Amino acid sequence: MTRNERHVVKNPEGGWDVKKPHAERVSSHADTKAEAENRAREICMNEKAKCVIHGKDGKIQDSNSYGKDPCLPKDKK
Repeated sequence: MTRNERHVVKNPEGGWDVKKPHAERVSSHADTKAEAENRAREICMNEKAKCVIHGKDGKIQDSNSYGKDPCLPKDKK
């Protein structure tokens, strides 16, 4: 069972992709990271999913949950 989340990752051929974990195809492709982040947020809000933003190096830079999060944060961003 896959988790309900989308990841913004660098596409090796150029641009940025919005992907669901373990999916063969991308949900969306954009030329810039900002465009990909906006599209990922739209998808996550509609599906009440978690949005995970990665940098060029693949490391997680930011994440946000748009659904019912069972582990609420203790501190605010």
